[in-house]
Amino acid sequence: MALNGRDVISLTTDKLSADAVSESVTCASCGAISLFIGTTRDHFEGKKVVRLEYEAYVPMAELELRKICSDIRTKWQSVRHINIQHRLGVVPVTEASVIIGISSPHRSDSLEAVKFCIDTLKATVPIWKKEIYESGEPRWKENKECLWADGGKDPKC
Repeated sequence: MALNGRDVISLTTDKLSADAVSESVTCASCGAISLFIGTTRDHFEGKKVVRLEYEAYVPMAELELRKICSDIRTKWQSVRHINIQHRLGVVPVTEASVIIGISSPHRSDSLEAVKFCIDTLKATVPIWKKEIYESGEPRWKENKECLWADGGKDPKC
């Protein structure tokens, strides 16, 4: 039996809140809320990272995020609520770049759906990440999951 649920997606320059995402997917009929929080780390391959900068083609990104929600609902029919938040612009070290919250009656569906969501987001959603290092040097980062990457030739994937 499919449950009526709510899908919330947001691409924003505002600081993300795990509490707000968790509260938005809370439901009396659900015994599980699974969260994924992706944060900016302070290093990559021996270089000190001072911040990330994200850009997106917002209309296409929103469309892809809605498709992910639809795919989740097809694969895990017990999923109740989905909230996908992704930050754009500057994201300092330790702050969240992406937060995904999914609720379901039992933990296995929400846990599997969250993993599917972040893996699919990284592979299909046109959001690009630039790392800024302590030296001031910037580097566009390619997600290894990115479906349209061409052997590393597209630096904004």
